[in-house]
Amino acid sequence: MLGAFSQAQQTAKPSGGDRDMTEFICPVCLEIFDSPMVTECGHTFCHRCLQECLRPQKPVCAVCRAALKRWTEATDLEALIHTSARPCKGCGDEVVLSKMKEHTGSCTKYQDYIQEGLKNVAKNQPKGLSSVPNRYTFSCPYCSRPNFDQDSLVEHCTSQHARDPRPVVCPICASMPWGDPNYKSTDFFQHIRIRHGFSYDTFVDYSTDEQAMIEEAIQRSIMDK
Repeated sequence: MLGAFSQAQQTAKPSGGDRDMTEFICPVCLEIFDSPMVTECGHTFCHRCLQECLRPQKPVCAVCRAALKRWTEATDLEALIHTSARPCKGCGDEVVLSKMKEHTGSCTKYQDYIQEGLKNVAKNQPKGLSSVPNRYTFSCPYCSRPNFDQDSLVEHCTSQHARDPRPVVCPICASMPWGDPNYKSTDFFQHIRIRHGFSYDTFVDYSTDEQAMIEEAIQRSIMDK
């Protein structure tokens, strides 16, 4: 796998327009690799995503389930990410891949582009009762006070519980399809700053089928047409 990246690095132009973008996407977070690491079974993950895979007592690869024992830095891939660029799907500006996430997070045209894609998915979904849990209001994980929306929960915990050292389950993550309701964040305040600086419902329509919605959003935002 790294050999393929190394060979491609010698021939790739800075624009990166002819490359398959799936080569740059982490299979865990579905974002462009951040500090990529390659395992001995040949799969590549962001450094932070690999650390999540290592949490269990007997860690396994998130792709093939092989035992995780050794891994190395994917230096060739890292170089490609910092030298290849592609147009933003929203504004059309050329953006280096390593800066793409930062750019799209502040690009209003890109966010409009994603919203349009999610609305198109929603139109094709059958109508019916939703079985998803409540993802709009949450209880404080420290004092159990109910009925906070995401922003007010962050504000409440920061102002009222900033000195509480207890590890707690993030109620926002626990309500999501990928969330573990039993996982406790050892540094909850850093967690909410990093993971919940925006509201998920800005980008997600919970009335749609989640898998179809994610696939459509990812395809529209990072895949070549």
